[in-house]
Amino acid sequence: MQQNSADPGLYDYVPYRGRKKIVWPEGKTCAVWVAPNLEYYEIDPPIHPKRNPWPHPAPSVVGYSHRDHSNRVSHWRMADVMSRHGFPGSVSLSVALCQHHPEVVADGVARGWEFFSHGIYNTRYSYDMTEAQERSIIEDSIKTVQDATGQRIRGWLAPALTHTTRTLDLLAEYEFDYTCDLYHDDQVQEVKVASNGLASIPYSLEVNDHYGFFVYNMSGREYADTLVRQYERLAKEGEQSGTVMCIPLHAYLIGQPHRIGPFEEALEHIAKDGRAWLARSGDIVDAWRAQQ
Repeated sequence: MQQNSADPGLYDYVPYRGRKKIVWPEGKTCAVWVAPNLEYYEIDPPIHPKRNPWPHPAPSVVGYSHRDHSNRVSHWRMADVMSRHGFPGSVSLSVALCQHHPEVVADGVARGWEFFSHGIYNTRYSYDMTEAQERSIIEDSIKTVQDATGQRIRGWLAPALTHTTRTLDLLAEYEFDYTCDLYHDDQVQEVKVASNGLASIPYSLEVNDHYGFFVYNMSGREYADTLVRQYERLAKEGEQSGTVMCIPLHAYLIGQPHRIGPFEEALEHIAKDGRAWLARSGDIVDAWRAQQ
């Protein structure tokens, strides 16, 4: 008989049904958080032997300039829609943006958004990093965001979703409160780490606009309808369990003129429904932690 691979031990197995109910403020059934990825992509980054940053030889003028639309136009288009309907941002930040385009970061600060680290650049990968290198990136993230925003970052989304075997333990050691890198649940869950405590807050690949437009080939209208369907199901199930919905965004995608209208309609639907707690990621983790 073939043996199964060992459980990696990232978290305990806890079946969805029969869990202790999570209660959100004011009796809301679904905690909804929006995660704008504010990023800076290098036009000619160092080549990693395990992964090419661009699908064609660098320098990638097209890839760089397409994504730079976020920092020149579409961030404000996206952010204004969010603010208009009461959605605070929880920013997945390429920390180098604090130096490249501080105006974008300052706009998020002015709106009362929370910031967490998405690495220094999304074109630098964690594969094969030494412990010293990984510690340096974590420490740089803490200091740079503190200097730029006044916030001590509490969360982490790995650069380009790349990790080492020690990443989660290091985050806990540096007293981070949550990671966005585990996609296994629709509620906040405890992560098994060597020291302190670390929570996994539901992020999403399924309703991430990058996956919606690049992987599933959705139109702007189809993506907006997907957000509404995702919310409606989670809000209904949340009557019994208290659920979390994340809306991960990239302004250069969702902030395009032909997509922003349907997206705004989806946000308006969620905001007016009455069952959604529109919150920042740290607020959700704090509310969950207080009930454990």
